[in-house]
Amino acid sequence: MSLVETDWLAENLESVKIIDSSWHMPQVKRNGFKEYQIQHIPKAVFFDLDDNSRKNTSLPHMLVEKDDWNKIVSNMGIKKEDKIIIYDNSDVISSCRCWFNFIYFGHDPKLVHVLNGGLKKWIKENRSLTRDLPIIEISNYKGIERKELVKNKKFIDQNIDVQNFKVIDARSKERFNGNIPEPRKGLRSGSIKNSLCIPFNNLLNNDKTFKNKDDIKVIFETCLKSTNERNIVFSCGSGVTACVLALAYSLINDKYHPCIYDGSWAEYGLI
Repeated sequence: MSLVETDWLAENLESVKIIDSSWHMPQVKRNGFKEYQIQHIPKAVFFDLDDNSRKNTSLPHMLVEKDDWNKIVSNMGIKKEDKIIIYDNSDVISSCRCWFNFIYFGHDPKLVHVLNGGLKKWIKENRSLTRDLPIIEISNYKGIERKELVKNKKFIDQNIDVQNFKVIDARSKERFNGNIPEPRKGLRSGSIKNSLCIPFNNLLNNDKTFKNKDDIKVIFETCLKSTNERNIVFSCGSGVTACVLALAYSLINDKYHPCIYDGSWAEYGLI
């Protein structure tokens, strides 16, 4: 199960590694790290989605090289055998992108979890918070790349007519249909030919917890003949909310390994 509940985490704080992976869309003018410094779940380390993405590209949130990933995770004090709980305080559930990164770089998927409802739910339940920064013991993390979990633009283009896999877009219907401008400059409106759309918010309750499995299954069945399908690639604006769909689908199909178009519309929609 990719999700854990707040009750479980509260009882197991000492036996897991906790990551705050809060990231906000630029237009909301919030800073995830500054918010982390003010308050976070005890023992949590911060994962900066912008800083921990590839630097030698203009595309946002692209996966880093393996050696860079090993340094990032080692500096967080995380080891390969650690059980990891990731949370966020973001409207786009950015913890799911961090979840995907760990799985892509070979961490056992059974050891990587997202906190259902994130920091909002934790705070609402009056659970413990701190501003104290954890003491980190640097580890020697050695990841491996699972390259089959990422598609590039070439694969996306080749697949348009042959449809070896389905592409499902997590953006809003308005953006997917090209009815409104993209929030990022330099991008045309619209979507990948023959792709499908499930806005990521459709999978969430009003409090940003994930909907139950039955509801999630019904939502995916609007696009898929069967939720046993495995050849599915998720896309979005910049590779963040695509991972929300990937996690949601993993809740109803435990044979599915999350697969993302890393460039997403930030690459495909370039003018």
